[in-house]
Amino acid sequence: MTNIMQDIHLEKIIILDFGSQYTQLIARKIREQKVYCEILPCNLPFEKIKLCNPKGIIFSGGPSSVYKKNAPLCSKKIFELNIPILGICYGMQLMAHLLNGKVASSSKREYGRAVLKHSTSSPLFLGVKQEIKVWMSHGDRIKSLPEGFTSTAQTNNSPHAVMENNKRNFYGLQFHPEVAHTEHGVDILRNFIFKTCGCSATWDMGSFIEYSVQDIKKRVNGGKVLSALSGGVDSSVVSVLIHKAIGNKLTCIFVDNGLLRKGEAEKVVAAFKDNFHINLLYVDGSKQFLERLNGVKDPEKKRKIIGNEFINIFEQEAKKIGKVDFLAQGTLYPDVIESVSFKGPSAVIKSHHNVGGLPKRMRLKLIEPVRELFKDEVRILGKELEMPHSLLHRQPFPGPGLAIRILEEISLPRLELLREADAILLEEIKRAGLYEKIWQSFAVLLPVKTVGVMGDSRTYENVVGIRAVNSKDGMTADWVHLPYELLEKISNRIINEVKGVNRVVYDISSKPPSTIEWE
Repeated sequence: MTNIMQDIHLEKIIILDFGSQYTQLIARKIREQKVYCEILPCNLPFEKIKLCNPKGIIFSGGPSSVYKKNAPLCSKKIFELNIPILGICYGMQLMAHLLNGKVASSSKREYGRAVLKHSTSSPLFLGVKQEIKVWMSHGDRIKSLPEGFTSTAQTNNSPHAVMENNKRNFYGLQFHPEVAHTEHGVDILRNFIFKTCGCSATWDMGSFIEYSVQDIKKRVNGGKVLSALSGGVDSSVVSVLIHKAIGNKLTCIFVDNGLLRKGEAEKVVAAFKDNFHINLLYVDGSKQFLERLNGVKDPEKKRKIIGNEFINIFEQEAKKIGKVDFLAQGTLYPDVIESVSFKGPSAVIKSHHNVGGLPKRMRLKLIEPVRELFKDEVRILGKELEMPHSLLHRQPFPGPGLAIRILEEISLPRLELLREADAILLEEIKRAGLYEKIWQSFAVLLPVKTVGVMGDSRTYENVVGIRAVNSKDGMTADWVHLPYELLEKISNRIINEVKGVNRVVYDISSKPPSTIEWE
């Protein structure tokens, strides 16, 4: 799929990423103002940055010191583009360093909240009270400003907490305006993108759909597209968007691997065949998957077996359709940023299955129409496409499904036991009005048995663990403090209604150090 950044007619702000944990947050805050914003690696060649034709550039923060060897830098030619530039934290120090100011280690580091006093004449602070609380995170500070800059704000530890060159529209903030801890942070960003850069609030999902439909039609050019439909939010929205563009030239393949939640397969088939009238091939591959997984306990082996079997079945079904040109994937923007293919200075967090490409033997071209969007934007896109609320707000479900929630070898009886326990958990969480307030909630079948008493008889049966976490992006997560009454109801129902379970435990660990899934 053509990147939106290549459309020179689209107003955009670009962020050069120097490794800050908050870089994605800057982009999200700007997109919330209906201005398109894209994150690019700081070492992207100058000519490619110029081709983006940005209305403004933001240098992100980062963990490095600008004066140290191998500190991430960008081309000095960027300052010759004659467009506004905003440096945040490390980005401010880098701007000072490249323009011949002086940056040095501070005798007092500044982490957390600080009180900032600013000059009311600063264009960045229009409509912002003169004294605000801001969020600092730095051990270096600017000792002397570059030529043409003035200091327009201070904290107790930073005499140059904000620097400006109004003539060239260059600005630097030592604090982080993108975080919730900074008062009026959004107002400061708004002043930069609207007052200084002159952007218009024209970026919304309506314009994205219009652009994407035209782009998909042009790219596909009468060819055929396959979509691997999982029933999750991303692949579902991608399929509906592509169907809007090319109609029956799209075929979705839904493989039931036998590792899905209770009633999952039936819901997906009904939604896409009946509601959207999309060409859908339903493949019951449960027998094949269970045969391949027989006797396997290691979670990584489970994942590889499931992934390979999906490809095998997908290839078999694709041959039946005839000549196919494209494969659609639900790759998201964080997947691209976090993958090994993104060459910024940020530590590689994970290699995502959607970004690693396709097996060479498949010889299909990729089409990824939501690769510039965040998860919440995909949900907004789905709403614009009039997709059901229940489908768009489903909790995440892992690709290997229940295989990695059974912490031993897979068997049909174990799958049925876990499916029933998981269905009770989700039913009670929905009944309590908490389903859409929780990032993810699920049951796990543990590889242990415990002694119990039922009807005056001794039992020796299975243990089910339940897990509920909240997260913004899946990278970190906190366990949810479910009400005791709800936990009691879930436990009682699972023990009473699911044959083979005599104990339920609740997982109260956060990520890190734990992960969200158990395997």
